[in-house]
Amino acid sequence: MKWIFPYIVLSASLALAGTAAYYSVFGLSKLFSSQATAVIIMASILEISKLITASYLHRQWKSISFLLKTYLVSAVFILMCITSLGIYGFLVSAYQETAYELKNQESKLSVLQLKKERYQILADDIRSEKESLNKNITQLTTGLSNNIIEYINSEGQVIRTTSSATRRVLEKQLDQTITRRDNLYTMEIAYSDSVSNLDQQMLKLQIESKVSAEVGPIKYVAQRVNRSVDSVVNWFILLFIFVFDPLAIMLLIAANRLFETKNVLVNNIVKINKKDMPADINKELSKVIDENNKLKNKNIELKNLTQEDNLT
Repeated sequence: MKWIFPYIVLSASLALAGTAAYYSVFGLSKLFSSQATAVIIMASILEISKLITASYLHRQWKSISFLLKTYLVSAVFILMCITSLGIYGFLVSAYQETAYELKNQESKLSVLQLKKERYQILADDIRSEKESLNKNITQLTTGLSNNIIEYINSEGQVIRTTSSATRRVLEKQLDQTITRRDNLYTMEIAYSDSVSNLDQQMLKLQIESKVSAEVGPIKYVAQRVNRSVDSVVNWFILLFIFVFDPLAIMLLIAANRLFETKNVLVNNIVKINKKDMPADINKELSKVIDENNKLKNKNIELKNLTQEDNLT
């Protein structure tokens, strides 16, 4: 497994860097949409150059001059910032589409909620008027029961009778009040049905909407931290950026270090097993090692000459 692990790390770094490059290039092309093809070519080459520069810095850190080292490190850092900016633009653009759908849904819900509140206010007014009418009906009924006039006739007897005019007035008012109350019952049922229908429409809109399911967890987090959904989404995007491209560069450097360690182990194993090999194979192996050593010495001499040229 230890021999395969460097390749796994390298594959992970390249996959992560490739994904970051794709989102970054796509985001930058959206930003400069008038020259999208040119931006894609330029950004792609810069992404590849960034990876090569990071590997070169790790491998040749001790041999290159301070000025070149400073520039290359600055270039890699700036390219990482550009990649992060492209990823940020891509994710923000993707969120905006969801945000527009969410605002559209919230607008529809607010309209339905406003209608519901109006119907509820009308229903409450009807209930209040109904209670007043019920009291009036009770009073009119009591008035009809107590519509008695007492007087003493010529013979000194107490006579009790009812007023026909008063009865007619009370009965007319009672009929009108009962009719009004019955109409209010009908109106109350209609408003209650309207409120129920609006509740069903709001629930259906929330359940069938894909946006609610997608943004639901983020809305829950926003409610927990008492922040807006846009702020929480911005935090998530910044977290993505913080671990995306920088992690790819770090994994690439780690893969380079693992391969260097692997090459050292292989050379040590060859030296240890050299004594156990047959004479002819041992001789050929010695020639190969000598040639490799000569090439390494020539590379060192070239690097030294390059350094001297840079210093001059």
